[in-house]
Amino acid sequence: MTPRITLKNTNLKVFPLCLGGNVFGWSANEEESFAVLDAYVAAGGNFIDTADVYSAWKDGNKGGESETIIGKWMKSRGNRDQLVIATKVGMWDAQKGLSAGNIQSAIEGSLQRLQTDHIDLYYSHLDDASTPLYETLEKYSELISQGKIQHVAASNYSTTRLREAAHVSQTQVLTSYVAVQNRYNLLDRNDFESDAGMACDQMGLQSIPYYGLARGFLSGKYQPGSDVQSVRAGGVAEYQNDRGWTILKKVEEIARELNSSPSAISLAWLRAHGSLPIASARTIEQVNELVEIVELSPKQIKDLDLVSQ
Repeated sequence: MTPRITLKNTNLKVFPLCLGGNVFGWSANEEESFAVLDAYVAAGGNFIDTADVYSAWKDGNKGGESETIIGKWMKSRGNRDQLVIATKVGMWDAQKGLSAGNIQSAIEGSLQRLQTDHIDLYYSHLDDASTPLYETLEKYSELISQGKIQHVAASNYSTTRLREAAHVSQTQVLTSYVAVQNRYNLLDRNDFESDAGMACDQMGLQSIPYYGLARGFLSGKYQPGSDVQSVRAGGVAEYQNDRGWTILKKVEEIARELNSSPSAISLAWLRAHGSLPIASARTIEQVNELVEIVELSPKQIKDLDLVSQ
C-alpha cells in the first residue's frame, strides 16, 4: 500500500494524491461521483477536497452540490473517520468573503451538507482584503476551540498576504495557516514559483496545488487537431499552443519510459517539487491513473524542468 504522508504543521496523515471534488454535481452526477470516490478509497486514498461554491457555475445548480454528494457518500459508506476532508469558504456568492459572521454561517452550512461534525482542513478560498486578517483568524481560532475545524489553510493568496497573516497569527496568538492551495502545474509555473511558492519554502507551509493536470490537458487526452467533448475543454484552450504541446510530448515520453500515464508523470513532477497535488476524476479509469504514485529520476525531473521553463 502507498505510504501516507503527514501534512506539514498538522497531524493529518494523507494519501499523496488529494481527490478534487469540483466535478461532483457538475460533470459527474451522484452515481458517477460515488463510483469515483469508491475507487479512490479502494486504492488507498483518504484525502478529499471540495468547497461550498462547487458547483454553482452549472446551470440549475445553486452551490453546495459537491459537499452534499460527498456527505451522502460518507454516510452511506460509514467511513468519515477514515477520511481527511477539506473544504473552503469565501468565494461562493451566497457566502461571500471572510468576515466572522460569514464564516460562522458558511461552516454550519458545510457541516450540514457534509453530514459531519468537523472539517479537517478549512480554506480561505479567496483573499478578502475588505476584512481584517485578525477578524478572520480569530473566528477560525474560535471554531478550532469548538472542534468544528482542525486546521486552516489559504487558497489564492500572495506571499505578501501570507506573511501578513502569519504576523497576525503570531502577535495575536491566533491559529495560523498551515497550507497553501494555489494554481501550479508544469504549464503554470512562474506565478506560483515566484510568489506563493517562495512563502511555502520560507515559512514551512504545505503546498497543495490545484489544476495539477492543467484542467486535464496533461492527462494526454488532448492532442493536436483533436476535438475533445468535455465541459472542461474550453478551459484547456490556453494550453493548446507550441509550448503546451512540447511539454506534453516530454511528459508522454517519460510515461512510456516508466510504463505509466501522462497524468501520473505530471503529478509526480509536482511531488518532486515538494507539493501534494489535487486532481479530479469523472471516471474510475481516470482515478486509476491519478492514484498511480511513481518516482521520477533526477534526469527526468531536470528534463521536465527545462522543457517547462
